[in-house]
Parts: sequence; structure tokens; C-alpha cells
Amino acid sequence: MTSNLDEKGLRSIFDEYDVFFIDIWGVLHNGLNLFKNSVHVLDKLEKNKKNYVLLTNAPRPNFTVIEYLKKMGLDEKKAQHVYTSGQAALDQLKNMNFTSFFHIGPPRDFDLFKTFESQKTEKIDSSDFLLCTGLFDEHQTDLRFYEKLFLNHTKKKMICTNPDLVVDRGNVREFCAGTIAQIFEKLGGEVKYFGKPYPEVYEKACKNLRDKKVICIGDNLNTDIKGANIQNFDSLLINNGIHKNEISNGIKELAKKYNVNVNFTQTELKW
Repeated sequence: MTSNLDEKGLRSIFDEYDVFFIDIWGVLHNGLNLFKNSVHVLDKLEKNKKNYVLLTNAPRPNFTVIEYLKKMGLDEKKAQHVYTSGQAALDQLKNMNFTSFFHIGPPRDFDLFKTFESQKTEKIDSSDFLLCTGLFDEHQTDLRFYEKLFLNHTKKKMICTNPDLVVDRGNVREFCAGTIAQIFEKLGGEVKYFGKPYPEVYEKACKNLRDKKVICIGDNLNTDIKGANIQNFDSLLINNGIHKNEISNGIKELAKKYNVNVNFTQTELKW
């Protein structure tokens, strides 16, 4: 049964857990501003010597997201708790043998492949594999463009650095790399995902999780909550996030729709 913590707060359960995986976008900020109550939660976790990881499906290296959060106003100590899906992918890419790749995503994601940028090709025809970090700036909403782009290239493997399908930037919903990877899969292509809900990212983000009591906090049932379920961790869904327009029928029906189990809910992360 799912328990709501809006009145009791996270303080009512925090002592039961050793490790907290906390999503960033949708929990710590909305793409524009930090949430003060969420930052206060981090203060309290530190005061009580609890281990937490700011685990995000951002297609960028750790240092990029750390700098971004610092510019938003998060202090250095808290920002150092970041671990990204992009970092997990980058560690894998560094050990791969390839001559060329085709990048699907905006130019700002260049820092993910900066160390091997010379192997980036501008033509999909001449690439060894496809690296998807998001959508092209000029094709943010035209998903049919990607269907046409991939049609003759489904025998190549795609690496997706962000399994999220969508994200809310303020009040504007945007597609993420996961949506593009899903199109590629529907055409018959094979995708290697890095990030939540896949187990590898949890293992890379925090060592020695065995025998630890873990909770995952996030606003996405497909990634944050499903990832928790796969790992047999407890979960806390933030209602005022990706699913805020779906939750009117109740958490029980919503969890059934996405085939997940939710232990706790909060409207926003609050101590």
C-alpha cells in the first residue's frame, strides 16, 4: 500500500534508510529554479550523516551538471553528489573500439564526446554506431524526421545516454533522448541504454549497496520508480512532476497503468 508523506514529511521515514537516490530534474529543480524545500532535505540528510546521490538521466558528464547546479545556487558540497547517465555512458565509450559515430542531439552536448570528437562524422551513412543524447535543435517536435533518418540504418547499434521520454522545463514539456531511442527500436534497431531504470547506473553511482536499505526519490514512474522496483529498493514518487496531469484518478490506478509499485508519495520533496 502506498503512503502519502505530505503531512508527515520525509523526516518520518528517513531513519529507515542508508542510501537515498534523489532525482534532479523534477525533484531538485524544474529546469529553471531550485526547489528550496528539496535543498532543505539535502541539508537534513547531511546533518544526519545519510548517504545520498543526485542521480540524473542527464546526457552530460558529471562535471557539466555539477557546474549547472552551482550556477543555479546549489552549494559545492551538495553538487559533488551528482552522478549522471552521461557519465556512465562516457566511461563505456572510452573503452570502445570504433572509427566513427553519428551524434543525434543538440551541439551543447559536445562535452560528452569531447575526448574523441575527431571520430564524429556528419554523415549517418559512414558511422559505426549512433550516439543519442537528445534531439536536434531544428527538429525538437518533428518525430517523423527521426523515423526517416533511421529507416536505412537499423542494423547499427544506438547508445542512448538518457532513457527519459520527456521532461518539463518550467511549464513546457520537451522530448528527451529516450523518445528518439524508442523510435529506433520500433523500426527494429538495437539500443544500449545508460541511466535509470537500468541497474548499471546505480552500481556505478554508489558502491557497496549490498545489505544497505535504499530508497529512490523521483517524479518519473518509467525511470525513477521502475528502477527502484528492479533493484528491490523502496520508492518515493513526487506527484507534482511528469505525472501531475495523470494522477487525478489516484496513485493506485496510475501505478497499475505503468506496472510499478510505489511505497510513498509527496506532492513535493519536503522534510
